[in-house]
Amino acid sequence: MIKKHFTLIGMISSVLLIATSSLYYPGGSQSDRKAIGYDIKHNYLCNLFNETAINGQNNASRPFAIAAMFLLCASGAIFFERFSKKIPASSSATIIKYCGFASMAAAFLVVTPYHDVMTTIASIFALIALFYITVFIFKSKLMRFKILSIISLLILYLNNYIYYSGHLLDLLPIMQKISFLFIVLWMLGLEYFTKSSDFGNQ
Repeated sequence: MIKKHFTLIGMISSVLLIATSSLYYPGGSQSDRKAIGYDIKHNYLCNLFNETAINGQNNASRPFAIAAMFLLCASGAIFFERFSKKIPASSSATIIKYCGFASMAAAFLVVTPYHDVMTTIASIFALIALFYITVFIFKSKLMRFKILSIISLLILYLNNYIYYSGHLLDLLPIMQKISFLFIVLWMLGLEYFTKSSDFGNQ
């Protein structure tokens, strides 16, 4: 039972742990270094991973945030492995599986001092895996998922544009959280509401 629903359990647990972590964040953000507590509009998720909060205090949110990231990436890796089995083309299934694995491994390592490098690596592999998934969704009759896939990719591309261009940085903290929740819901939807036959895999 738990194995069957590990993706769901892992992702829900991750969201709850992130929420818990934010309650323990001492304070400080990109807009106000002396702010108290976690500000959803101005703090990045990565602020929760740092040993020291922006205001200089010891960051008590870190253990919860690392546990959340581990569960998110582990459940994400399982999603990519399971979804790849629904794809009839073995080469595409392999790309989805291993690019998904690579993106989740790199995503977990953003909690380390190599945050910027791992963010780039995770983004590259995730966009490849999601692009292949989107191609097969567009070949299917899953109209709702076609719309959701377009929105998901646009949100990810917008996040990457803001992050790497430096434009509209004030919007990035909130956009980061929107994309996080949207991708989680998208993955869970594909996990529970699609089957092999939707993609021509008999």
